[in-house]
Amino acid sequence: MRQIWPADRLARDGRFVEVDQRARFNDPRIGQQVNSGNYQAPGRMSPEDPTSPDRARALMHGIFMGEVQALEGAGRTCWDFDEAEAPYALKLDMARQCWDEARHVEISVKLSDWMGTEIGEFAESRFLYQAACSPDPVLRLTGVNRGLEGLAIDVFNTMRDFGERSGDPVLAFCEDWMLADEVTHVKMGSDWLRQLTANDPERRERALEFQRTIDKLFSFNGGRSNSEDSPIILSRRFRQLAGFSDDEIEEIGRLGDEARAEMIKRLRGTAEEPAGAGAGKGSGNGSGTG
Repeated sequence: MRQIWPADRLARDGRFVEVDQRARFNDPRIGQQVNSGNYQAPGRMSPEDPTSPDRARALMHGIFMGEVQALEGAGRTCWDFDEAEAPYALKLDMARQCWDEARHVEISVKLSDWMGTEIGEFAESRFLYQAACSPDPVLRLTGVNRGLEGLAIDVFNTMRDFGERSGDPVLAFCEDWMLADEVTHVKMGSDWLRQLTANDPERRERALEFQRTIDKLFSFNGGRSNSEDSPIILSRRFRQLAGFSDDEIEEIGRLGDEARAEMIKRLRGTAEEPAGAGAGKGSGNGSGTG
């Protein structure tokens, strides 16, 4: 079997439509149109907001796809490395995580049905799985267990709170159930990162730098932050239980703020570009014809 399986060859049936992350965010049902010069963060979901049902369904579908990709990433780690690179005990932890992720996929499918969403109703972006494609198992741990699974902690906690405030005990209970597993997954990544780099501080720093890159990407243009009105709020308490320090949590929040500022700057630059600035590009007569 091939090792380091590429994202464009993941097994999918006809229900799934892959798009890049920008196209996914420009789905008007998500409320975060990043191509708009008047971009505003959609804010925290609330039962009073008429856009929240569609946003919650889109987020639930994103959770489902994230669980599928987390299952694929953890499974690849079990196979892609020999025991000199990844100890057998680490592979056992990844196998346990596969078991959890498979259960989460089933729960997410049932929750999506409960919320009125079909598989494939929203597009899939595979950038989550791409964090699991590193040839270094330590980078896998930071990218998947501390990055992707850390994001899952924040998302599940946000959805659980929305379920409680919306009076939906099914949503709140299921998200709480899955949240407990995610804390374990992140804790496994934190523990193994320390063990595998105990005598190699440079390797640990490279892994943490990779995680910072992943965390900035996973901030969704600043949609995840420490702010109470953020669409996805950093879950400080559960991240602490999973092995994150207060400084690390603050840094993730700062990375989200940086990502949002950079995106707004890009959009303003596009909006302020003079009319006709692109004229003359392409063919010499500007018409595209001969």
